[in-house]
Amino acid sequence: MIAERLDSIHHRIAEAAARSGRSLADVRLIAVSKTFPIERVREAYEAGQRDFGENRVQEALHKIAQGSDMDIRWHLIGHLQSNKARKAAEHCAAVHSVDGVDLLKRLDAAAAAAGRTIDVLVQADLALEATKFGAPINTLPVLLAEAHRCTAARVVGLMLLPPFADNPEDARVWFRQLRDHRDRLIDSGVPASHLRELSMGMSHDFEVAIEEGATMIRVGSAIFGNR
Repeated sequence: MIAERLDSIHHRIAEAAARSGRSLADVRLIAVSKTFPIERVREAYEAGQRDFGENRVQEALHKIAQGSDMDIRWHLIGHLQSNKARKAAEHCAAVHSVDGVDLLKRLDAAAAAAGRTIDVLVQADLALEATKFGAPINTLPVLLAEAHRCTAARVVGLMLLPPFADNPEDARVWFRQLRDHRDRLIDSGVPASHLRELSMGMSHDFEVAIEEGATMIRVGSAIFGNR
């Protein structure tokens, strides 16, 4: 079942990419395995999936230990508290939810101490929803400037959680805004290498996100079923 769903999603990714003049290789699928047991992760892995996303550090650590025999790239996509930064930096390949300079510094220091590198995405807050985290747009230049000082945390892009809407088309304006902000930051002098990734789009709207430039999509229920 999971293998069939993954095949369907890859087909939809390819179609969305083609509509926007992009290739399937431009988009990385992150299978969001939060709350699902390691057996479901293993099933997706056996179907060829290699990137998996978790919301909470403790659940991620548990699955990393259980799946140590699998060559998985683990992404932390949920809000990260500063006191969990060390564990995330020691065990995850990427963190998508950095929203401040202090957290970036903690991840950098922890990864350096562990003798490894970690990819970091800055979570941008466009809608200023009280229930969500993220860095306001006007703080992004300062946060991205800190990337020059990092030695083990590699800032590679931006992440977005837009306001939820039943109609995927309603999310398009937010995806487009993130892409436009990324382009303006590059025009202002931020190295393109710090902004090559746009993590946006989930099960219900990932095709729209791809059409607007997503390079990473975070898909859970469309792969694993309802939680």
